[in-house]
Amino acid sequence: MKYNRRDFIKTGGMVMLGSLASPSLFGNALAHGGKVDQATGIMYALNHFGVSENDLKKVLTAALEKGGDYADLYFEHSFRNNVGLQDGAVNRASSNIDFGVGVRVLAGDQTGYAYVENVTMEEMLNAARTAARIATGTVSAKKPVDLTEKKDKGDYYSIQTSWDEIAVKEKMPYLQKLNDKIFALDNRVNKVMASLGDTTSHIFFCNSEGLMYYDYRPMVTLSAMCIMQENDKIENSYAARAFRMGTEFLTDELIDEVAQEAIKKTSILFQAIKPKGGEMPVVMGAGGSGILLHEAIGHAFEADFNRKNTSIFSDLLNKKVCNEHINVVDDGTIPFNRGSVNVDDEGVNGQKTYIVKEGILTSYLHDRISAQHYGIPSTGNGRRESFRHMPIPRMRATYMEAGNVTEEEMISTVKKGIYAATFTNGQVQIGAGDFTFFVKDGYLIEDGKLTQPIKDINIIGNGPKALADITMVGNNYKMDNGTWTCGKDGQSCPVTCGMPSALVSKLTVGGES
Repeated sequence: MKYNRRDFIKTGGMVMLGSLASPSLFGNALAHGGKVDQATGIMYALNHFGVSENDLKKVLTAALEKGGDYADLYFEHSFRNNVGLQDGAVNRASSNIDFGVGVRVLAGDQTGYAYVENVTMEEMLNAARTAARIATGTVSAKKPVDLTEKKDKGDYYSIQTSWDEIAVKEKMPYLQKLNDKIFALDNRVNKVMASLGDTTSHIFFCNSEGLMYYDYRPMVTLSAMCIMQENDKIENSYAARAFRMGTEFLTDELIDEVAQEAIKKTSILFQAIKPKGGEMPVVMGAGGSGILLHEAIGHAFEADFNRKNTSIFSDLLNKKVCNEHINVVDDGTIPFNRGSVNVDDEGVNGQKTYIVKEGILTSYLHDRISAQHYGIPSTGNGRRESFRHMPIPRMRATYMEAGNVTEEEMISTVKKGIYAATFTNGQVQIGAGDFTFFVKDGYLIEDGKLTQPIKDINIIGNGPKALADITMVGNNYKMDNGTWTCGKDGQSCPVTCGMPSALVSKLTVGGES
């Protein structure tokens, strides 16, 4: 049986309603993330999407009929649910079902891409022929090889209980607990907004080289916005956690952790000032400062920017770019991490990639196209937002490894500077590497000590120069497991970032004149 979108939306609704009273209709074994062998997973995926191996071969053949060198199919069926709390009560909920298949064709430097929201043979063949007409080769049509390679992949996010086995009413108490905990911690709290979102994605991939894989991808986020008032002054801040986990994510310990963080980050703002601006040393706090590493430096390491010579690092491969104590990693293998991938969206296993090793730029982040250009294997960074998008080089979990000094030693060397604790948003120019980031909170550093809390300042600089100007790296590495989402070329992908504390010898701080 071949499914169209209307059938799947109808079926999906039945699944969600059914989950209120019964276990998952998708099968408990497969829902428990990779605890079955890949051959069984592929059999499940073929049945789930209502296609046969013969159907797939027909579509791949059509995709190559204009002389393409390579073709792949990316099937996706995702369920997204969100429950929200405001004004002391859980009062909103939403669900979304996404379903379809994307067809990609490569012919030399050309890429053809088309997608459909139905998996009927007619619709899939139409998409394949559309992609084929965009990427037309100069040789006679190739034939795809038999689909014989069942991809062995990582197992980085096996779950205990799937999200479609828990009803909305079972999620509500956790948000209520979070709300009540935040209010109990500080009598200045006057409003809390909290949300719990979960996503379950079934991914099936095959290509003209005979590769197939199935991946079950869970995701969950818990967030809380805390608003506090002291006399006539109002401040707010935010705490969140996100992982590739099942319902075991929801614990009293997690509720307490998020509540404590939301209160701490909000309450400090009542004492905070805007410092005087200028060029000065900046100590980047452990954890969330990794967003600067991701945005200002990480994107410039993505191979498509380097292949097109738009990155400032395009001619620096295998050359020293920073202090020899610095190691920068992009990792898809951290258990349960928001940015981890058992296998990327092109069939390459998740892996740990050293971008910078002992100060030397050792690797870019590659998808299939850039890896072929450089004549090396892909690093497993071919990622996409959904079946509606073609894969491009994207980061996963990007971080700097721990160094050899304490944060206190680092701060003690600074006569006048700032300590940046919490970053929110920023802008980066990939080519030149120039950036501006907004720092929500931090501290002044005066005569080697943290003194006055500060807030709402900008840090301005150049990514490669900032990397080169890191003179000390702390031994306190921390991953920020927040709800980081990376945007690139109109696509969004879940990522994480982290780093130990690091001293940048000089950055421009935008504060009071």
